[in-house]
Amino acid sequence: MGLDISLNEKRHAIRSAILFSFLAISILFAPLLIYAIYLKNIYEMQNEFELKQRSSLIIDAMEDFDKTSSEVFLYPRFETVQSGLYDLNFNPIFTLIDIQMDDFSSGYHIYKENSYLIVPLEEGRYFGANYIILTSKISYSNVYQKVGIVLLSILVFLFVLSFSFLNYFALPFKKINQQLDNFMKDSMHDINTTLNIININVDLYNRKNPNNKYLQRIKAATKALSNIYKDVDYLIKVDQKSLIYKKIDASRVINDSILYFYEVAAIKNIQIISNVEDNVFLIFNETKLQRIIDNSLSNAIKYSHKDSKVEVVFKRVGSEYQLIFKDYGIGIDYDHRIFERYYRENNNESGFGIGLDIVKAIIDKAGIQLKVTSKINEGSTFTYIFPKKLIST
Repeated sequence: MGLDISLNEKRHAIRSAILFSFLAISILFAPLLIYAIYLKNIYEMQNEFELKQRSSLIIDAMEDFDKTSSEVFLYPRFETVQSGLYDLNFNPIFTLIDIQMDDFSSGYHIYKENSYLIVPLEEGRYFGANYIILTSKISYSNVYQKVGIVLLSILVFLFVLSFSFLNYFALPFKKINQQLDNFMKDSMHDINTTLNIININVDLYNRKNPNNKYLQRIKAATKALSNIYKDVDYLIKVDQKSLIYKKIDASRVINDSILYFYEVAAIKNIQIISNVEDNVFLIFNETKLQRIIDNSLSNAIKYSHKDSKVEVVFKRVGSEYQLIFKDYGIGIDYDHRIFERYYRENNNESGFGIGLDIVKAIIDKAGIQLKVTSKINEGSTFTYIFPKKLIST
């Protein structure tokens, strides 16, 4: 219903903002991928430059070493770079390197998790070495971290922006919805007041005067309308207040509903036959149980033939309790559609088609099983199975 919008609009705005943000990110995926590749290339260039710097330092140290002196040449060592001197066949003359290399052509290479630089040397000048090789570990974690930060920043920015825009553009609809909400609440209050006045005056008249079939019809009609009112009122308030589960006398609630619908059934000369086990208590919400009973009983009467009967049974079966409504009416053509909101099996009958939609939502949430059997022109049976967890011991 439109009345649910004000209650769920924030959740809807958040879901829409998240969807829009991820949609935008998917569109920006290609630019982000290009950005990541660019950062990786920059990182590799910086790493190659560092290796070249270290090679220059080693070569300079070898150039400065006096070969005629008796001192031992102290080969330069670095914290993050390993290096070594190799002959023409890449056999080590002196090396600190302990990694595998797959390509021995001059230049910069990357193999697995390592990078290495092969620099040719002037033959016979540097301790008989033909090549100097330098290696270092290569890790793209910083690159991925930067891309992740950019991605997260864009995502947060888009989410906040889209959420703000959605709220801004929703303001006119919020005002309209609030007006509609207030109108419906005021209207429902006035309808309820009017129904109560009619019922009270009919009861007062019947106390002083003989029963009048026209007044009985008025009373039955007000009760049928009151049931519709309770359905609409339930839909309005179900998301606005918490319907708490507690121990309730289910037998009493069922019997009260049967008594309430006697006059409605009497208009069609329908007899309500009840077999309700006494003193059965459930851990349930009374308002929700009332909607299950009232809608099931109201439909059973509505779709029954005149001069027939409706049976209501509440009994224990094993560890569960079954609430059964059986009518001898027109039956159901499309039993798979009866729980759709606004669907009515017979458009000639009164109602909005919301009763069984409410019932379905209640029993699904509570874990109550429903079995429906029906035959055209023979009637229908609705069996509600209350699980052991809802039965108060």
